[in-house]
Amino acid sequence: MSSSPSPASPSPASASSGRDGTAVTVLGLGPMGRALAGAFLDAGVRTTVWNRTPGRDGELVARGALTAPSAEEAVAASPLTVVCLVNYDATDSVLRAAAVAGALKGRALVNLSADTPARARDTGRWAEEHGIDYLDGAIMTPTPTIGTSSGVFLYSGPVPLHTAHAPVLGALGGSHTHLGEEIGRAAAYDIALLDIFWTSMTGYVHALALARAEGVSPTELAPFAEGIGAILPPLFREWAEDVESGGFSGEGNPVTSGLSTMEHIVRASEAHGIEAGAMRAAESLARRAVALGHGTDGFSRVVEILGRG
Repeated sequence: MSSSPSPASPSPASASSGRDGTAVTVLGLGPMGRALAGAFLDAGVRTTVWNRTPGRDGELVARGALTAPSAEEAVAASPLTVVCLVNYDATDSVLRAAAVAGALKGRALVNLSADTPARARDTGRWAEEHGIDYLDGAIMTPTPTIGTSSGVFLYSGPVPLHTAHAPVLGALGGSHTHLGEEIGRAAAYDIALLDIFWTSMTGYVHALALARAEGVSPTELAPFAEGIGAILPPLFREWAEDVESGGFSGEGNPVTSGLSTMEHIVRASEAHGIEAGAMRAAESLARRAVALGHGTDGFSRVVEILGRG
C-alpha cells in the first residue's frame, strides 16, 4: 500500500461520492477484505481502503479505490466503515487506538471479522462508550461469492442502523439477514454454522483416509459421499425440532444402533493405524447416552448430554 493517496486520484477526504452518492471505508485487505472492496467499487460506491501491511491495495486503486495513509484518515473519509480482519485481537489493535476511535465517533462501524459472541459483545460495549454506531456481522460464504447472488451476510445490532446502511451493504450482493438487536447473535450463528462445517470436513477427510487404506480412491468415494451429504438437510430440520420439543425420537435409528456403527469405524481405522479421535469422541457421547438410559432415543439426545460436562 502506498503511504499517501495516489496522485492520480483525489484524497479520501476530498473525493466526491460514488454515482449514487454513497461512500464506504474498508479496513483490512486480506483476500476477503479485497473482495469486499472490489464489490463496493463494482457497484459504484466511493471506496477508501487501508491495510496494516502495505502493498495490498494496488489493484483496488487501479480500479478506482482511494487509499488512506492511516486508519484514522480512512475512517474519517466515509460515514460507514467495514472492517474485516482475522479476529478481534486484530480489530482491537486498529480500532481502539485513540485517534481511530475518535475519528469513528458519530460514524457507523460494521465488523465482519470473525470471533466469539463474547468478543462481539465486548466490542459493542466499547463502541457504545465511544459514541460509535456499531453492527456486528459475519460472512458465511467464501471470497468468490462476494459481489454475487451467492454471498451470505449476517448482522446483529440496532435495527435502524442496519436499515440506514442496508443500501450500501447490499452492494456486496447475496442475502443480508439482520438477526436481532442483541449484538452477539451474528457471532453465535457464525460459530454454530462453522462448527457444522469443520466437524463435517473433519469427518470427510477421515473417511478419505480410511477408504484409501482399504483400497478405495478418493475420487471413487466422492460420488457416494455426495449422496450422504444429500440426506443431511432434512435431518438438520428434524433434529432441530426434536431438540426444541424435547422429543428426541429414536424411531428407525436409536443411539444403540449408531453406537454399533461408530465402533466399527474406530476398529477399522485403528487397524490401519489411522487416528480415530474424532469418532472416539462421538462414540463416547453415544455410550454416555446409553448409560443414562437413552439408548432408544435418537442421537439428538446428545445435545442435552453435552451441557452436563
